[in-house]
Amino acid sequence: MSEPAIIFPADPLNPRRPDPHFAWEARMLRELGGGHHLVDHDALLAGRAEEAVRRVPRDSGPLWYRGWMLPSARYADFAAALTARGGNLLTSAPGYAAAHELPGWYGVFEGATPASAWIPSDGPVAPGPQELAQAASRLGGHGPAIVKDYVKSRKHEWHEACYVPELADLTAVGRVVERFVELQGEFLAGGVVLRRYEEFEGAHTDAGSDAGSGPDGADSTGGPGGTDGAGGRAVEARVWWLDGRPVLVGPHPDAPRQAVEPDLTDIRALVRRLGCRFVTTDLASRADGSGWRVVEVGDGQVSDLPRGIDASGLLAALIAA
Repeated sequence: MSEPAIIFPADPLNPRRPDPHFAWEARMLRELGGGHHLVDHDALLAGRAEEAVRRVPRDSGPLWYRGWMLPSARYADFAAALTARGGNLLTSAPGYAAAHELPGWYGVFEGATPASAWIPSDGPVAPGPQELAQAASRLGGHGPAIVKDYVKSRKHEWHEACYVPELADLTAVGRVVERFVELQGEFLAGGVVLRRYEEFEGAHTDAGSDAGSGPDGADSTGGPGGTDGAGGRAVEARVWWLDGRPVLVGPHPDAPRQAVEPDLTDIRALVRRLGCRFVTTDLASRADGSGWRVVEVGDGQVSDLPRGIDASGLLAALIAA
């Protein structure tokens, strides 16, 4: 079997070279002796998968993707277009959705991650009062929570479109949810999630567990730190897993200089049970000292790397997989 290559998004201004955000990964990959191909990310998002992959050689064999987030349906189109050209994404479309969207991974990690309830949506329409009341009830009906979709939050609009101080105040819940859906617009992923707020080490009380994954520029990841200026950033780690093994442990991309030493004892078995080949887990230590919690799970192909981290071991593991 041939060695896997990695697909990066092309630079929109020069489609013959990688997007500047991923250029350092491509350089490191070349130094390791690995190969890469380029894809038109904008064409993928627009539903033109065959056009998007035209620079990927035919019969390219096994492939990983390292790039910007894609909706699960667009990733499925991407995988199918590559298959038609003789390529094979090593993360299947169902595997991508399982790691990328909270409903896909939550059942495995339930108990190790903040309690969550979600309301599916076919578009950017806020759930009604009854649906919100039922979701809040599934979380116990009282206490603080976070609003997000299946992938991302609006943590930069913390009080406006993210944090709910009290689930019992359904008027306030509805107001935050409506604003969140309005701001997400066409980019709303899957539906609305209510996620129990938990306080983590290093975070103030107006900042709680956020969720999302992928190097998307504005909100590359979830984290328990909040971003409204008053909340502190929690001590958070990002762990990269390949075939159930942690191949890179480092800080969260939002705080790349933090020192982190997460306890992976309980997480390892959960990652293996999820069954996805290449995933990330964002972990934070609870403020009460009761241990590390899973803040977020993500597909490793679309999770951002902290600047300055040595990713050579991760890239070497991918091309040796």
